[in-house]
Amino acid sequence: MPLHLLRHGAPETPGLLLGRTDSVPTRAGIDACLAQAEGLEIEMIVTSDLQRARQAATAIGERAGLPVWVDPRWRELDFGIWDGLAPADVDPEALARFWQDPDGFAPPGSEGWTALLGRIADAVEDLPRVPTLVLTHGGAMRAALAHLCGFSVQQSWSFGLPYAALLSLERWTGEPPLARITGLRP
Repeated sequence: MPLHLLRHGAPETPGLLLGRTDSVPTRAGIDACLAQAEGLEIEMIVTSDLQRARQAATAIGERAGLPVWVDPRWRELDFGIWDGLAPADVDPEALARFWQDPDGFAPPGSEGWTALLGRIADAVEDLPRVPTLVLTHGGAMRAALAHLCGFSVQQSWSFGLPYAALLSLERWTGEPPLARITGLRP
């Protein structure tokens, strides 16, 4: 069954480590998400509770005539004391260590990779077995790939997921891997 993961569109404050920071999306960001969702055959829409994802999900739901289910487990990784900062405002060595080992070098007060992976795995497993679109964040999409496709941390972070990127998977039940990638539209 199809599972589509759509990263939120551009926020008003792009390029920051937004994590749990609830940044407002731009109109162009919402429109980019609407364009990516056009033509998808879905029966359900799920979204993060953060407004940069939720506003696009609401617009897609209105256009498709579908309700939108809000699930805070689809939030972005919590960057702790770095949340809301530009990467240039974080010690470059600390940031590099974090990207290499997000559990071992997580910023103070943050959520480690393993916690994000567990949260997203639970959210994925709770999805009904119908064609679904999830409006979410880059880190959550990477964690879903780790859970569903068996990607390592390094593999999960080895490619770009720009704002409004659509990642489509074919999902099944059984032993890992539990899905295969059928498309990526940046």
